[in-house]
Amino acid sequence: MSGVTTSKFVFLQKLKDITTFVFDVDGVLTDGSILVSETGEALRQFNIKDGYALQLAVKKGYNVCIISGGKGKAMERRFESLGITDVYLGAGDKTLLFHEYLAARSVSQAQVLYMGDDIPDLAVMKLAGIAACPADAVPEIKAVSMYISPFTGGRTAVRDIIEKVLRVQGQWFDRQPDAADSGK
Repeated sequence: MSGVTTSKFVFLQKLKDITTFVFDVDGVLTDGSILVSETGEALRQFNIKDGYALQLAVKKGYNVCIISGGKGKAMERRFESLGITDVYLGAGDKTLLFHEYLAARSVSQAQVLYMGDDIPDLAVMKLAGIAACPADAVPEIKAVSMYISPFTGGRTAVRDIIEKVLRVQGQWFDRQPDAADSGK
């Protein structure tokens, strides 16, 4: 088997063990841009296809966690509408929160896929069973990632990796999709 084929096989095998997704927000679920309103509120744009995949993962029983240095009521509402209850905003030490989350959920590091894009994600990504990143992540993050999505942050990189895991595990198809799920 060639090195590339072996790596792909190992990656696909590891996807079978994933029960938990952990995502950064800015640069992963968004393109990293922040629009600041006149009142000082930081506004972000999220992709509807990423939202569909996130709510489907929750619906299928996967743990979905958000750990982000960013914060704001709009972000809280977005994740709540997708059914994500494990949301840590304003995070300083992502590694500490990661360990606390795994302990609270009784999840092993091998069961976790973490997607990040920048230096604050580096240490925690080294702990996850699978580290993944969007195509526009910084070089240091790409260097530790087992999977680099062909899509950029905020442009379906999250959908891409969730879909891969759910397809490998036979969970992607939703027998009773609700059109409202896409609009969450």
